[in-house]
Amino acid sequence: MSKVINLIKNPKRIISVLANRGLLNWLSDETLLKIQYKDKMNKKLNLENPQTFNEKLQWLKLYDRNSVYTDLVDKYEVRKYIAKTIGEEYLIPLIGIWDRFEEIEFSKLPDQFVLKCTHDSGGLVICNDKSKLKIEAARKKINKSLKRNYYYYGREWVYKNVKPRIICEKYMVDESGIELKDYKFMCFNGEPKLIQVMSGRGNGRYFLNHFDLEWNEIEIPRKKLKKGSPSPSKPKNLREMIEISKVLSKDFPFIRIDLYETEKGIYFGEITFFPVSGFMDFANEKHDYLLGSWIDLSKFQK
Repeated sequence: MSKVINLIKNPKRIISVLANRGLLNWLSDETLLKIQYKDKMNKKLNLENPQTFNEKLQWLKLYDRNSVYTDLVDKYEVRKYIAKTIGEEYLIPLIGIWDRFEEIEFSKLPDQFVLKCTHDSGGLVICNDKSKLKIEAARKKINKSLKRNYYYYGREWVYKNVKPRIICEKYMVDESGIELKDYKFMCFNGEPKLIQVMSGRGNGRYFLNHFDLEWNEIEIPRKKLKKGSPSPSKPKNLREMIEISKVLSKDFPFIRIDLYETEKGIYFGEITFFPVSGFMDFANEKHDYLLGSWIDLSKFQK
C-alpha cells in the first residue's frame, strides 16, 4: 500500500515503474523516450536539433546503433576487448562466471569478492567478509537483476541482447583501505574532457567531484549527489589513466570510461554510453548545455 501511496504522491514515477515492469514494451523507443524525458526533465525532448548533453544522449540511443556497443557494456565480454586493446594486466582478476546464482559454490570463493551481473546496472554484491554475507539477500538481489532486461527502462538498446550472467571478481580497495574510488572519464570524440570521481562507497554513501585533466576541481553540481569533502586527491597514475581513456574512447561520439587505482596500479571498471540513461540531474542547466556542446553529431547528420 505504501508503494501505491508514493506513486499517487509522485505521479511522474508511474512511467518509470511501468517501464521497469515491462508494461510499456509495446511503445516505440522514440515515443517512450519523449514521455520519459518530459516526466524527468520537465521539458520537451528536442530530437530535431538536440543541444544539451541529455538530449544528445537520447538522440544517440535512437540513431547510433553500432553493434560493437553490446559487447562493450557486457561486463564479461568487454574483458576480451580490454585485453586486446590495452592489455589484460588492466583487468580485475576474474574468479568465476555462472548463468544462475544457484551454481555458485560459496565454499570455494575467497573471504572477499564482488559479484556482478553482466547485463545491467545495479546488480552488484560486494562481500568484504564471507562469514557475514547474507546469502539469501544476495540471491534475491542477483536473481531480480537476472530477470530484468535493462533495455526496457530507458531504451538503452546496447543492453537489450546482453546475456544475463553473474561474474565474480577479486575484491579490491584503493589507498584508503576501505573503498575503491571510481574515476569516470567522460570522453568526447576520443578526447577525455572531464573526470568524475565517485567516492564514499566504503561507507555506504556516494559523493561526486569533478576535475579537468590537470586535476583542477570544477563545480558541476547535481541535484541528487553531494560533493565529497575533502576533495579526492590526484591519483598517482593520472597521466596513464588519461592515455588509457583516449585509446578506449577512440572513434566514439561519447563514451564514459571507468577506471580504478590501487597500490598495484590501474584497473578497468566498465564502459558506459548513456550515463543516468540520459536523464542527468544537473543543478544548473548551463552544464547540460556545456557537456552537450562537446558531443559532435555531425558525422551522423550528413
